[in-house]
Amino acid sequence: MCCNKLSEGAAAKFAELDAFIDTLGIVRDDERRRGRLIQVLHRAQDIFGYLPREVQIHVAKKLYLTEAQVSGVVSFYNYFTTEPKGKYCIDVCMGTACYVKGSEKVLSEIERVLGIKADTNPTADGLFSISALRCVGACGLAPVMMVNGKVYGKVTPAKAVEIVNEYKKQG
Repeated sequence: MCCNKLSEGAAAKFAELDAFIDTLGIVRDDERRRGRLIQVLHRAQDIFGYLPREVQIHVAKKLYLTEAQVSGVVSFYNYFTTEPKGKYCIDVCMGTACYVKGSEKVLSEIERVLGIKADTNPTADGLFSISALRCVGACGLAPVMMVNGKVYGKVTPAKAVEIVNEYKKQG
């Protein structure tokens, strides 16, 4: 059920996931179980923070699906991640409008301040991870960064540091 890669409290997290799945009333012969997969994966990612192989195997067993069926859905949708993310996920738009207005400098400054590169492991304390995105569709606010989905527009490198520091205070 759990392994070395998973954080402390994994048993409680699996129990929480199982309780959720049990409320769905899924049985082996019910074809609707496939239709519940995305819903269950969203809940699993909310609980664990990501979807490591062990969680995917667990979901497959609980939904009477193959590991390949679950893995295929996880790898297809960009929302799902198989790697741990920080408590605060910082996304910096690198689309054309944002790039022209200085998002590269914003990203570099965030990387410098946090001591990690975009699209790598979270900070050692697990608070932050950084991703460089292609376009978030908010070109009028360029350059844009987001923290856990909250959009910040017209961000300068200095403003980005202020935003990061506010989240550091929250822990």
